[in-house]
Amino acid sequence: MTERRNLIKLIENSYSQFSKSQKIIADYIVNEYDKAAFMTAATLGQSTGVSESTVVRFAIRLGYEGYREFQRDLQELIKSKLTTIQRLHLAESDYANDEDFIPKIIERDMDNIKRIIDDINMDSFKRAIDLVLEGKNIYIIGLRSSSFLAGYLAFYLNFLFDNIRVIDSGPNDIFEQLLKVNSDDVIIVITYPRYSRRIVDVLDYCKDKGTKIITITDSRLSPAAERAHVSLIAASDMISFVDSLVAPMSLINAFIVALGIEKKENLNNYFEDLENIWQKFNIYDEIT
Repeated sequence: MTERRNLIKLIENSYSQFSKSQKIIADYIVNEYDKAAFMTAATLGQSTGVSESTVVRFAIRLGYEGYREFQRDLQELIKSKLTTIQRLHLAESDYANDEDFIPKIIERDMDNIKRIIDDINMDSFKRAIDLVLEGKNIYIIGLRSSSFLAGYLAFYLNFLFDNIRVIDSGPNDIFEQLLKVNSDDVIIVITYPRYSRRIVDVLDYCKDKGTKIITITDSRLSPAAERAHVSLIAASDMISFVDSLVAPMSLINAFIVALGIEKKENLNNYFEDLENIWQKFNIYDEIT
């Protein structure tokens, strides 16, 4: 679903039209949404004393194709609100008594990557490429765990462009680093739950300046996606104290390669010069 839906409000507005069983489900979700978001349809049915099929019909009654789509929106709605302790407890309940939890964690990352393949909007992807190519200056920002993604992206884009500027939370305030940003520039904002309040402030600041905004985030329900000219989505639904950044890293790799293809001639010349420098100063160990 591509637009923000306040599920709690939607449920409340539809409450009078629900059947008795549906009202039981609605009451549970409104009061225990942090638990319900991670229950299967069968588990939610058991918790509310109704059948699994009734839970599925409840999701369809709200306008969803099925329970999975409903559950995904409910998870997106609450994900940014979970504290680290809550995420840790959810992870413990999922994995503590499961000897096969390591394959399951890796499979979850694989599922996130597959979701990029299934859901990617190629028009948006190409538009993001065009914005970067057209930008006078290219700013990149990611705070907290997303700072590693921002640094990785900037490392490779520096091979392709002379106008890369990484915004960090170092000694200079973020807004001092963005003081000269304008409508000729583009900013790439990388943010994942829990969303930083400062990132939202940066987005609003750049929007007021007329700067083109590209976001790399986990959902179209993200506050970053709402404020962007173009949003690239890579899921990160690992509910634990660890943020799983495997899927966004894969998307960023694809983004870098696509830009490299566009800047192929410059890239060839650049790496020819670099190879000469690396060889001259013995940067890399030669395996014989």
